[in-house]
Amino acid sequence: MKKLLKRILSILVGFQGLSGLAGGFGLMLDPTGESLGIPQRWLANSMFDTYFIPGVILFVVLGIFPMICYAGLWKQKSWAISGSFVTGVALVIWIVVEIYMIGYQSKPPLQLIYGVTGVLITLVSWIRMVDRPETTSTP
Repeated sequence: MKKLLKRILSILVGFQGLSGLAGGFGLMLDPTGESLGIPQRWLANSMFDTYFIPGVILFVVLGIFPMICYAGLWKQKSWAISGSFVTGVALVIWIVVEIYMIGYQSKPPLQLIYGVTGVLITLVSWIRMVDRPETTSTP
């Protein structure tokens, strides 16, 4: 079961990392959002005039950071599961704030897909953190 959870977590975190890199890079490259099919009018109720700053945040927080965690999961680094948990929480927060700012956009259902991904990353990493045997040090 631990190996299955590790694989699931790795796939989810890797998927998020690649998506964050691609989406963030796309928004930085074209801050209007047109090339990605994102209307600029969605920014009307936000604090942003263009998608550049959200693109930078997406690229770093939900792209680079998850890819570092992905590498850590495969190298079995002790911090990688906690980092994955942070990734999941950050993704859920991103989606909640996005829905608050621009509303729920169901076509395509990306908010739903990434919201579920964030919840799954959070849950699986939590299970992995709780399931790890406690380390005891002997004097």
